[in-house]
Amino acid sequence: MLARRTFLTGLVLAPLARAWAGFAAPRLIDYPKGAFSKFSKHLKPVGRALELPDCYVWCNSPIYGPDGRVHVFFSRWAAGKGMGGWLNGSEICHAVADKPEGPYAFVEVVLAPRGPGHWDATTCHNPSIQLVDGQYCLFFMGNANGKTDTKRIGLATAPTLDGPWTRPDQPLLLPGPAGAWDDHCTTNPAFIKHPNGQYWLYYKSWNTREYEEAKGQAIRGNRKYGLAVAEQLHGPYVKFEGNPVIDFSGQGHNKQFEDAFVWRQHGKFQLLARDMGVYSQEVGLFLESEDGKAWSFPTIAFRAIRDYGVPEPPAPPSLKRYGRLERPQLLLRNGKPEYLFCASQGGKFMTASSFILKIT
Repeated sequence: MLARRTFLTGLVLAPLARAWAGFAAPRLIDYPKGAFSKFSKHLKPVGRALELPDCYVWCNSPIYGPDGRVHVFFSRWAAGKGMGGWLNGSEICHAVADKPEGPYAFVEVVLAPRGPGHWDATTCHNPSIQLVDGQYCLFFMGNANGKTDTKRIGLATAPTLDGPWTRPDQPLLLPGPAGAWDDHCTTNPAFIKHPNGQYWLYYKSWNTREYEEAKGQAIRGNRKYGLAVAEQLHGPYVKFEGNPVIDFSGQGHNKQFEDAFVWRQHGKFQLLARDMGVYSQEVGLFLESEDGKAWSFPTIAFRAIRDYGVPEPPAPPSLKRYGRLERPQLLLRNGKPEYLFCASQGGKFMTASSFILKIT
């Protein structure tokens, strides 16, 4: 659980009056003193990548290959489906570049929905690529009915980044029993191999009753993160009895988060995520932990694109989260973060693309 239960109140939204001609106006949020992490102060924008015609691009997970190039596993779906197409038509693809900044060349579709009768029948989403025990592990989410209540985490493996990929017939982790905090789904996987040799899988979920009762609200349910641990890569994964390990619901106002990425550095567990009301909807979160179970209160990890001085055209009416950075994933070299890859609405085709920041 969180080390701190209280939170600074009185966040004030104050739109800037001025804007440069022809571009979206920046907005200023007056965050509490000390709200920004050290991590946030070392980000330099690179720009957008993987801007594909007729597609939304999301969930950009990068890794260095043995060829020295950068391989990105990402989600895409047809632009005609709108932003909600991630839930009922996403597929996971592979692209490669000679350097992190790109340009990226499309390689192939790695995982596509398999159709009726399969647990991942209607979508494949949330890719997170890892090299574990000498094999490439692609953690992802699939669903069976185009809705949130069948979202399940799965694991595909391959001997190389070019495959062949062994696809799971069953999910890696199931929801909890009816009434549990995690009875709705398992999604947004974040994985790390513990120094003790165990396999730790962090997952997002929420409670179905809370979700149904919140129909019509801006954010339905309350997203929390749990931990499941296995002695072998493919499981079985046993849920930690102290779950959820990260829970912001006690702060009120339905504050929550999602899109966790976990790694170890400086002898600690570290985590990036997308904020959903702890500070604002416009930023990411940074947390630390000594043991991977008790986490510090979050500080701000990153801001929206406009806050980095990157001019973009005004948002079209169809994009309600335009310019916000989501789904943070790190490109690591020898365990050290080098680049931050996020997803953001907008881009050349006014759908969504990758957005990259260098960590200086």
